[in-house]
Amino acid sequence: MTLARSRGALSTACFLAVVVALFLQPAPCQTPGLNRPTVVGDAPDEVPPLAAELSPALQQHAVDKAIRKVGDWQLLRLDSQFDTDWTSAALYTGFMAASDATGDAKYRKAMKRMGEKLNWQLGPRFNMADDLAVGQTYLELYLRDHKPFMIAHVRDRFDAIMKTPEDPEKLTWWWCDALFMAPPVWARLYKATGKIEYLDYMNQDWWKTSARLYNPQEHLFSRDASFLDKKEANGKKLFWSRGNGWVMAGLVRVLQYMPANYPDRPKYVAQFKEMAGKIASIQGPDGLWRPGLLDAAAYPLPEVSGSAFFTYALAWGINQRILEDSEYRPLVAKAWKGLLGHIYSDGRLGCIQPIGVAPDKYKASASYTFGVGAFLLAGSEVHHLAAKR
Repeated sequence: MTLARSRGALSTACFLAVVVALFLQPAPCQTPGLNRPTVVGDAPDEVPPLAAELSPALQQHAVDKAIRKVGDWQLLRLDSQFDTDWTSAALYTGFMAASDATGDAKYRKAMKRMGEKLNWQLGPRFNMADDLAVGQTYLELYLRDHKPFMIAHVRDRFDAIMKTPEDPEKLTWWWCDALFMAPPVWARLYKATGKIEYLDYMNQDWWKTSARLYNPQEHLFSRDASFLDKKEANGKKLFWSRGNGWVMAGLVRVLQYMPANYPDRPKYVAQFKEMAGKIASIQGPDGLWRPGLLDAAAYPLPEVSGSAFFTYALAWGINQRILEDSEYRPLVAKAWKGLLGHIYSDGRLGCIQPIGVAPDKYKASASYTFGVGAFLLAGSEVHHLAAKR
């Protein structure tokens, strides 16, 4: 009896020790969503040579070859380790676009498997944009298959969010990346349901964030309020490439589903055109953009994820006749060529800055899921652009 009690006490003590240890773990750089993957990306010292067989020509078969090379490498590497984290959510948007552009259903089928495995759930944090981003893919699958269970959880969560009063002293989307994560979900939910309330909610918070973070002189976004007064080594304001790429891609993905007669649509188009003009004016000689947009000389490597988002947005703008073809097509062609220069022979896409909040250093081999998603989005719009000669 005494021995049994001792064992029971020991088991309880061990259990409590494990619980305490878990709670004392240091907080990660960014709080994970549901089932955060163990490998979001890496930057190995040894990599194969760069791919030699890809053509930068704006021809659909050439574009599709690059899309498949990168998409197949990432899909194999993913190995059905699906999760709701923002890093993966960005990748999933790229897989959906890749299937739509190339006609290859395998990427979309993988996304259906993802939804089924995750039971069509969002991330655990109630109104955290990073944990809502996966809803973009659920909704795009729903818009094809019209199966209500695909978006039931999304609707429940977003309906609850709309009923929850916001703190007027705080921004819901206080960092610019959030404009890619959450607003496109609201826009797609409007499209799926026809309820304008979803679009109105998104519209209200978009312009709150813009009023705080958008610089009307530079036509660029600060990453968050702590960056409003930060400067580069050359004395110019610090604007992060990927952060602004997130915003431009977010503009695209909101405008895709915003009605032509929506009252504030002209404001989104105007902001998109302002940012496009600025981004075009600072494109690098290699067609790409550096991590810090206004001090290119301070950064030895281009940043492929931000550059891919810019390429996606500019190509979409041409395809939608928002941007002038004769002015922007050469810039997109130059950017696409630059992106292809960072694909390795096995399909790895390199030169992607790891998870962070500001310009930083990284290796040429660095490859991360969200950057691959950006590349696939870019490829999808370049594919459509190639059809318009």
